[in-house]
Amino acid sequence: MDAIWRDLYQAARDAIHPRVLSRFAEAGGVAAAVESASGKIYVGVCVDTACSLGICAERNAIFHMITNGESQILRVIAVNQSGKVMPPCGACRELMTQLMPDKYASIEIMLDYENGKIVTLGSLTPEWWV
Repeated sequence: MDAIWRDLYQAARDAIHPRVLSRFAEAGGVAAAVESASGKIYVGVCVDTACSLGICAERNAIFHMITNGESQILRVIAVNQSGKVMPPCGACRELMTQLMPDKYASIEIMLDYENGKIVTLGSLTPEWWV
């Protein structure tokens, strides 16, 4: 496994800090790390709300990347509190495909850190709707 995956995994693990924000919102149970085309790592945590206006950790990390002037994703990893890697949900996959419609298929996604299983977003989203 490439060293960048260890860096991404550790960055996500370091961002996990589960906490209650209010009686209607919680954050930090899942964290994600995204490597941009510049090689910079951006992290984000999930925010869960009672009315479903929260956000997944992957999209939060991608929005941090966008906020910092970048829009090209190379790699994505999401990790839960126990350290298990999780695949991106449909909304996260859709955001990545719309952000990079001509290159989304090459984005690498870590599915199993312990066994080094990496797939492309193209294999998870083989026939995008557009």
